[in-house]
Amino acid sequence: MEEVLLISRFITRSLILLSLWFLCFPPGVVCDTGNVSASSNSSSKPKVINIGALFTLNSVLGEAAKPAIQAAVDDVNSDPTILNGVQLKLLISDTNCSGFIGTMEALQLMESDVVVAIGPQSSGISHVISHVVNELHVPLLSFGATDPTLSSMQYPYFLRTTPSDHFQMYAIADIVDYYGWREVIAIFVDDDYGRSGISVLGDALAKKRAKISYKAAFSPGDTESKINDLLVEVNLMESRVYVVHVNPDTGLNIFSVAKALNMMGSGYVWIATDWLPSYLDSKDAVDSNTMNILQGVIALRHYTPDTDLKKSFMSKWNNLKYKGSAGHAGFNSYALYAYDSVWLAAHALDVFLNEGGNLSFSYDPKLHDTNGSMLHLASLRVFNGGEQLLQTLLRMNFTGVSGQIQFDPDKHLVHPAYDVLNIVGTGTRRIGYWSNYSHLSVVPPETLYTKPPNISIGSQHFYSVIWPGDTTSTPRGWVFPNNGQPLRIAVPNRVGYKEFASKDKSPQGVRGYCIDVFEAAISLLPYAVPRTYMLYGDGKRNPSYNELVSRVAQNVYDAAVGDITIVTNRTKIVDFTQPYMESGLVVVALVKEAKSNPWAFLKPFTAEMWFVTALFFLFVGAVVWILEHRINSEFRGPPRRQLITVCWFSFSTMFFSHRENTVSSLGRMVLIIWLFVVLIINSSYTASLTSILTVQQLTSGIQGIDSLISSTEPIGIQDGSFALNYLVDELNIAQSRIVKLKNPEAYLRALKLGPKKGGVAAIVDELPYVELFLSNTNCLYRIVGPEFTKSGWGFAFQRDSPLAVDMSTAILQLSENGDLQKIHNKWLTHSECSSQVNQVDENKLSLNSFWGLFLICGIACVLSLTIFCCRVFTQYRRFSPEDEESEIETIEPSRSSRRSIRSTSFKQIIDFVDKKEEEIKEMLKRKNSNSNKQQTSIHSFSDGQASSPS
Repeated sequence: MEEVLLISRFITRSLILLSLWFLCFPPGVVCDTGNVSASSNSSSKPKVINIGALFTLNSVLGEAAKPAIQAAVDDVNSDPTILNGVQLKLLISDTNCSGFIGTMEALQLMESDVVVAIGPQSSGISHVISHVVNELHVPLLSFGATDPTLSSMQYPYFLRTTPSDHFQMYAIADIVDYYGWREVIAIFVDDDYGRSGISVLGDALAKKRAKISYKAAFSPGDTESKINDLLVEVNLMESRVYVVHVNPDTGLNIFSVAKALNMMGSGYVWIATDWLPSYLDSKDAVDSNTMNILQGVIALRHYTPDTDLKKSFMSKWNNLKYKGSAGHAGFNSYALYAYDSVWLAAHALDVFLNEGGNLSFSYDPKLHDTNGSMLHLASLRVFNGGEQLLQTLLRMNFTGVSGQIQFDPDKHLVHPAYDVLNIVGTGTRRIGYWSNYSHLSVVPPETLYTKPPNISIGSQHFYSVIWPGDTTSTPRGWVFPNNGQPLRIAVPNRVGYKEFASKDKSPQGVRGYCIDVFEAAISLLPYAVPRTYMLYGDGKRNPSYNELVSRVAQNVYDAAVGDITIVTNRTKIVDFTQPYMESGLVVVALVKEAKSNPWAFLKPFTAEMWFVTALFFLFVGAVVWILEHRINSEFRGPPRRQLITVCWFSFSTMFFSHRENTVSSLGRMVLIIWLFVVLIINSSYTASLTSILTVQQLTSGIQGIDSLISSTEPIGIQDGSFALNYLVDELNIAQSRIVKLKNPEAYLRALKLGPKKGGVAAIVDELPYVELFLSNTNCLYRIVGPEFTKSGWGFAFQRDSPLAVDMSTAILQLSENGDLQKIHNKWLTHSECSSQVNQVDENKLSLNSFWGLFLICGIACVLSLTIFCCRVFTQYRRFSPEDEESEIETIEPSRSSRRSIRSTSFKQIIDFVDKKEEEIKEMLKRKNSNSNKQQTSIHSFSDGQASSPS
């Protein structure tokens, strides 16, 4: 509301002063500009083109911009390759750091029919003047107005020739993230320039999961006393990372006051925007007192490549005739952007004229005086070629003294980059660069432009920094507030399981396992943590842990210490430390000793294992019979005898008592492998059966969480536990089945009564509580089924609290050095029940444990059968069926002679395979002998015919 009143007052006063100015200086008094005629029909090139310059002459930026702009105009006018003899006429107006005067000067400048205006340096004045140039279609090239909001579509004729603060704020956010800080305090001047820049910084930090914890704004004209009060307030806050975004003319007052308040020492971080290097660069030699104030400060400066063009301009700077003094004084990066702004206008005008652009002006019917007004608005004329010139400016692409001058679709200069400086000793040292292409780097940006962009965490690098206090150790970036308020730590006031946390009469007020872990972690921190413990709950029932965590998120407490489970809905509102104890939900139920079973001998193996084992016994027996049948008389005989032999041989190998000898090499190989498999199976069976028969087995009607879900019996949980939400919301168990129990005594009573007498069938609770409960029940109750959730206990802090990170590191250190286990043994030592519950099925040996052995045995059997079949097939091919028939007739004369003419049949193959190996060899031997005799007789007969007469 106050801002609206201020704006309305400013507009009212501006209109009054504008009226007075036009009354005193009517438009006719303004001298002839020498520019082209107002006629819209003039198409010839003018001899002189008016361009305006609007900025504060007596300022750090103005003292650099004025000689640079004047030198640029001279260079353009003396260059025959541009504008073809058309001269630029520079009209300079001084805004005098005043928004009102700047507006008046802009209106005067527009009456001179300028086609391009350069400036202003002030973001606030740029906002006002942008409305004027929008109406008159005059492009405004600003070398110093860095307010990010000026890039909006509201100001189409505003064109920035310097990087926007949008990029500078993202560079600061990357620096903050690089060093791991999560909160900063913004100190800024309360104007358009300061507010808009800090607004963008807040957005950039939010993307890095950081934030501005406090915005410390002050007016441009505030005295050192007001700045002192502001910094005293800032110093009482937690963050020690300060971002200073002010004007270069008054910014040093911040650091001089901070030095007096001892805020430039160890532990503090100061980051200044480009205003500070601009001030330091503009001085020939900065006095030692100023440099002492700035020791350890990090600052950003516009990065401009060291090109030959820049070096040539720098060499001419010291002797520019427009400067008030000789030497390097007055120069900063804004001088380069101001110089390039003139050349940008010259290049655009050159193209504009070559393309037939019309440098003419016309009266706008909307700008006329009515009702006797004396504002003389009709004297302001519209540049007819403004839109065409603007588009020409936007497509310009050339190399200036500041680097590449080219605009992206958002009207930003391409390749924005910054030097990151560290002020040390009597000067500055560059610790790295920031570019919009690859962010933080120690390599110059133009080198990175030739490579693919890489903004990964591992690619971000800086050189070492000397921080305030002359230290190289990176500051933590925060401290506990210096306002006398200790850390408010909430501790649940439990009814049961007080070993974890409970009320105590000691000065500390609380005691327990969780408290000792927290205190041990605090003692490892490299800084003191003032704290006070506050009990949460009435002591009559366990408090709601969800409500406790919510109180931390609502800033009622700073932290919560106790047996607080880390679950999803809680992590959304607070930050947890590293878990210091593992936890998870389990089921506890009454158990009884299992009765003996007459079929216990079947339990060592699963049904699948029994089936596969029996199948392999028969399979191996059959394979050995096939391999031995032709050469081993023990595997021959009538079919019934052979079947009995196969079965006997197969199962007798289980006890290694088979009486049949194996003769063939293949049969022996298969048998050896199978006996090894049988040995492993026997040993495993014996061990498992021994365990089943000797170890006490307990049983329960509840098998685990699945059986609880499927039943309708009541379930007990601890009062205040997150288990209620989990069972109801995640497992869809009716809330009417849930019974809340306060303490271990209530657990015991409910389990003894059972579900039929008003008790519960089982209790669902976290493992640490259950272990403590079971240690006092003489193992009458046990955990049934597996742990069905995995979580842990941690300490809760407010979101983005840096203490949560440091405490997590301390907890890990406690775990590594063994102190965490010592604290556990001190508070939570308990006896364990070794007997198993419902583990018989889990202990059964399945096929998964033996399939490798069966696979090896199966491959050996298949390989042996393959070799055997190949050998038999080879013999069969050598054995002729006709010969076999004649042999059969000789041996068995009673067989019919019809078989000699039959084709080879399957039965013949089976008969061949069924023969003894010795018979086959004898038959093959006789066949070979008969064949030799037949061939001899044929040769003799042939010789006899050859010798007889024809």
